[in-house]
Amino acid sequence: MRDRWEERTQAPLLVLAVAFGVAYAVPIVAPGAAPWVHRLCTHVEWAVWAAFALDYLVRLALAPARWAFVRSHPLDLLAVLLPMVQPLRLLRVVSTLLLVGRRARMAPQITLTTYVAGAVVGLMMFGSLAVLHVERDAPDGNIKTLGDAVWWSFTTMTTVGYGDHAPTTGLGRVLAVGLMLSGIALLGVVTANIAAWFISRFDRDDAVERRQTELLEALTREVRELRAEVAKLSVPAGAVSAVSAVSAGAPRPEPQDVPAPTAPTA
Repeated sequence: MRDRWEERTQAPLLVLAVAFGVAYAVPIVAPGAAPWVHRLCTHVEWAVWAAFALDYLVRLALAPARWAFVRSHPLDLLAVLLPMVQPLRLLRVVSTLLLVGRRARMAPQITLTTYVAGAVVGLMMFGSLAVLHVERDAPDGNIKTLGDAVWWSFTTMTTVGYGDHAPTTGLGRVLAVGLMLSGIALLGVVTANIAAWFISRFDRDDAVERRQTELLEALTREVRELRAEVAKLSVPAGAVSAVSAVSAGAPRPEPQDVPAPTAPTA
């Protein structure tokens, strides 16, 4: 039942994740928009949160071991229980992407590559929006535009950290720590994925070579047996028996002395 529910909700959850991303980004990118735009974005965020909460509760009810489900899905639980904390609202998008990724029906390498790329883009975009929202009105902040936020997010995720832009508030620094840890984790996943791809290719080539070697050995044995059969057919039966006796180790018959013929007497 739970697998069927997850299959049916895969596409709607992805659509809701995109809608939440748009609703989260519009008030930050366009703070001077009309009041009804901000109210609409707020309503969309709450509607998406309600849908995620309903999905979590349904999956929890359908799980055979509910405590094990809660322990194995901490990100989903945080996304449902902490809707009022501004930066943690991003966990609803991340948890939805992870949920959709776990249910993807593609090859493992393609799945991993696709969702690592999606995670990089998503974390960079939403990290930029979050730090811009936190740092734009800070008295000593130096991240004032979306371009500065994107540049800071990129250098932070890659752990380069030029230092030209840095958060000055406590919440901004918490976001920076999260982005740095996420960047290190994603870099490790990409490296492991590339190594696994090369290893799988080498194993596949070795298997093909072993199969070809086995076929050649079998063909050599068959040719050797055919040659022996042809040799047997080309030799007379007596010679074949003699050759067989010699090969079996039987002693050869010794030649007997035959008396010379005598002339008839008169």
